[in-house]
Amino acid sequence: MPIVLIALIILAVASVATAAWVFTAEQTRRQLVQRAAAPGASIGDFRVIVTEKSGDSLITRLLARFPQRWSADSKTSELLVHAGHDGATAPIAYTAARVGITAALVLLAMTFAPKAHFRVYLLYVIFAGAVGWLLPMWYIRHAAVVRQEKVRRSLPDCLDLLVVCIEAGISLDAALLRVAKDMGSPHPILARELLIITQKTNAGMARQDALKGLWERTGVGEVRALVSHIVQGEKWGTSTGKVLRVYAETLRRERKQAAEKKAATAPVKMLIPLGMFIFPAILLVVMGPVVVAVSKMFGQH
Repeated sequence: MPIVLIALIILAVASVATAAWVFTAEQTRRQLVQRAAAPGASIGDFRVIVTEKSGDSLITRLLARFPQRWSADSKTSELLVHAGHDGATAPIAYTAARVGITAALVLLAMTFAPKAHFRVYLLYVIFAGAVGWLLPMWYIRHAAVVRQEKVRRSLPDCLDLLVVCIEAGISLDAALLRVAKDMGSPHPILARELLIITQKTNAGMARQDALKGLWERTGVGEVRALVSHIVQGEKWGTSTGKVLRVYAETLRRERKQAAEKKAATAPVKMLIPLGMFIFPAILLVVMGPVVVAVSKMFGQH
C-alpha cells in the first residue's frame, strides 16, 4: 500500500506540474497580447508577440524526454491549436497529463474502492480509468468550442474596423496590424491571430498562405469564408473594403437568423423542465387541497 500511495503522489505532482505549465503559457500569451495592444506599443512589440521561447525551461526539458510519438496525432494537435494551445510541446504535455490523470484515478480507485466483491472493485477501477482518460479530452474539446465561439462573436466588430481602415486608404497589412492593436482588449483571441498573420507576412510568407493559416488555427467556418472572400477579391481585383463590408452585413444577418432560430426552439426545450419540475408543483398545489378534503369527507363516514 505505501508503494501505491507514493506512486500516486508522484503522478499527482507530475499532472499538476504539467497543468501549471500549460496554464502559465496561456497566461503569458494573454499578457503579451494585452501589452502589445497598449496605446504606446510599438510595431516591434507586435512582431515579437508570438515568438516562442527557446526550450530552456525545466518543464520543457522534461517534456522533451517523453515519447515523441505522443505528438504525432494530427487530430489532437489540431484540436489543441483550436483550443489555444499552439506550443510545440503542447501535444506531449496534453498526453502526459492525460496519462498521469488516468493513472492517478486508477490508483485512487485501487486504494479506496471496496474490495468485498471483486466485480464491484473491478468496475470502480475501470470507471476511474475511463474518466481519467476521457476527462482531458472533454476539457480540450470544450475549450476549443468556447474559443471558436469567441472568435465568431468578435468577427463583425473586426470586419467593421477593417472596412474603416481600408476605406481610409490604409493597406490590408497595416489595417490588420491596426485592428489587432485596437482589438487587443475587447477581443484578445482574434487580436492575437491577426498579429500572427502580420508576423508571418513580415517574415516573407505570402499573404494568401498567412490568411489560410488563420482558418487552420481557429477552425471557424466564418473565418474560412472570410479568407476565401479576401483571396478571391484580390485575385479578381475587387475592392477589399466592399468585400469586407458585404461580408460583415452577411455575418450580422446570419447571427440574427441564428438568434431567431434559438428563440423559436426555446418552447420545445422548455417542455422537459416544465414536465419534470413545474407541472408537478402546480398539480400538487391545485389538487392537494382537493385530495385532503376528499380524504376528510370519506374519513367521516
